[in-house]
Amino acid sequence: MTRYQPHAPRIAAFHGTMIPSVYMQATHQARHTATLQPARTPTGIWPSSVAGPARRALALCALVFLPGFPTSFAPIPLVTQAAGSAQAQSSFSQGTDVDAILFVQAPENDKGSGGIDIAWIPEPLQKICLGKTLSQCSAMDFCIRTTTKTVPMCRNLATPLSRLPAYPPGMRPRRVMSLSFYKLTPGGPYQPLVDIYRSLPSSSLERLSMDARIKARIRVTHSANDDSIQLEEVLGTAPF
Repeated sequence: MTRYQPHAPRIAAFHGTMIPSVYMQATHQARHTATLQPARTPTGIWPSSVAGPARRALALCALVFLPGFPTSFAPIPLVTQAAGSAQAQSSFSQGTDVDAILFVQAPENDKGSGGIDIAWIPEPLQKICLGKTLSQCSAMDFCIRTTTKTVPMCRNLATPLSRLPAYPPGMRPRRVMSLSFYKLTPGGPYQPLVDIYRSLPSSSLERLSMDARIKARIRVTHSANDDSIQLEEVLGTAPF
């Protein structure tokens, strides 16, 4: 297996950081300080006959309405929770690097645009997709996953629906995922992909073929509704 190194640093997604305003920092610091310091009971503001629980209740009321005293402690845990949630979301959105086998194809109806398609296909579907176009493979993938299998698309598949496999729980990828590249810069980080594409016979680029595959490092980003991928590095070409 031939290993390819990119001619430029890998491309990674940029993730910004939200910096709180000076007002937000000062407000949070004041509330945090007020929360940590023990409350002192004011004297001389009620009759000496008031004692015990009643005195503590009056002390709390007096503190709450004193000038400059924070009147609500609720934002403190909310701010902390929001910051934690933002950090978790940022980590979650960065994705995970995975080594995967991808199929290489010419875009359908390419018309000389020079584009390149790569596809990550669930393993149970790969053999059935061989010899078919990427759009036919994607249609079968959709009909495997959909709960409405009576739609016209699922009645006109390249392979009958009854012969399609079910995906096991935790299947990765969860569906057929593809990327399209157009007008790639010569000598750029995707030059190995261009070189492999040009070395393949046109017949293997028009229909999915085991000969038109690459091993690549991709970044998989998960979300509640779907996943997405981006190509990080081409590691080699078939046969593996």
